[in-house]
Parts: sequence; structure tokens; C-alpha cells
Amino acid sequence: MSKNSLEEAHANISNVIYQAILNPHFNKETIVQVCDASKQNGFAGLCTSLANLTIARERLGSKSTTKLISVIAFPFGFIPTSNKQKEAEYAIEKGADELDLVPNYFALKEGNIELFAEEINQISELGIPVRVIIDANILINSSKLSMAIDALIDAGAIGIQIGNGFGPSVSKDQTKHVSKLVKNRCSIKAVGGIKTFDQAIEIIEAGSTYIGTSFGFEITQEQKKKE
Repeated sequence: MSKNSLEEAHANISNVIYQAILNPHFNKETIVQVCDASKQNGFAGLCTSLANLTIARERLGSKSTTKLISVIAFPFGFIPTSNKQKEAEYAIEKGADELDLVPNYFALKEGNIELFAEEINQISELGIPVRVIIDANILINSSKLSMAIDALIDAGAIGIQIGNGFGPSVSKDQTKHVSKLVKNRCSIKAVGGIKTFDQAIEIIEAGSTYIGTSFGFEITQEQKKKE
């Protein structure tokens, strides 16, 4: 999986980029510009909040190869499962293609892996792909990371996201560690501080399938200059 992603990244880095529009201070004009540019660049995905889904779906159109992703319970997941389900249902109604879900970290911390997995399964059964966000900076050295990965895969998630964009940048070592635990059972999206083409390639080489970033356009331009 990572080999194919690396080949795609070297051929055209846009193939593995999930552009983020999560800045709460963006106005409509900026959101429209980012959506249009994401579509034109052929990014793998565009990730945004519930509030921006209608605008993003309209700008990407129904036939865009750039998937529209909505974050659910972002960034900390501090809401009940029933609320997360309502957010997910709203996202689906507004045209999201995938969901990036912040799971129940408290259940994981308490060792209640069944509750942790049950929530993920409940959202996954709504009918569109679900990726689970894991805060690598907190969990990377935790004995519960392996349990969390096994649980989210068994619960039906199609992928794991390393990091949430807060705190230190995602590292090559973190990505390698998660990749070894995943064992090619699901996709991996790495997020956090990836601003250059060389950083993106390093993370893909370490085992990530996709790159989540707010600097997708800068990264693609950098690749073009290198060619």
C-alpha cells in the first residue's frame, strides 16, 4: 500500500494530498478559492467542517475525483456518541464522501475497548467510509495504541489518521510505528506540520498512504519546480 502511494506521490503529489479547510476564520470567498484550487489540482480529498460542507459540495460538484471529507466531533471528541451520530448524519445529508471521526479517547484511556469500538462501528454503519483520528503525540508511546488500531479496524473503519494538526509535527518515526501496527489492514493519513514536498515524501516513505495538510498548493508547486 505504501509502495503504491509512494509511486503516486512521486508521479504527482496531488494524488496523496488531503487539503484541509479547518481554519475557523476563513470567509466564504477563501473557502470557495480553496475548493476550486483543490479540484483543479486533483487532490485526493478536501477535509472541512460541518459548517462549510454545503459550500464545499457545491464548489467541488458531484463528479469531482476530489473526495469531500467532514470532521466529526473535531478536535477532541468531547461529545456523546448520539451527538456524533447526528453530526455524521448531517454530514452525509450535505454530501460528504468520507468522515474523519474523533473517537472516545476517555473509553480508550479507561481500557473500555468495547465502548471505544462500539462508537466507531455505529458511525461506520451509516454507510460512508470512516477514518478514525488518533492523536499520535499522546498515544504513540501508549500500550493502548495497538489495541485502538485493532479495535477501529475490526469496527469497520477504513483508515486511521495520525495526528490532528495540533501540537508538534507528525514524525517519520511515529508514522513507521503506526504502519507496523496497521500491517496494511487499512489506509493511513498523516497530519500535522507537513508543509514541504520533502516532508510529504518522507512521511509517505515511512508508511503513510495520504498526507493531510493546509499547504497542499505549496507542496504541489514545490514538486513542479523540482521537475
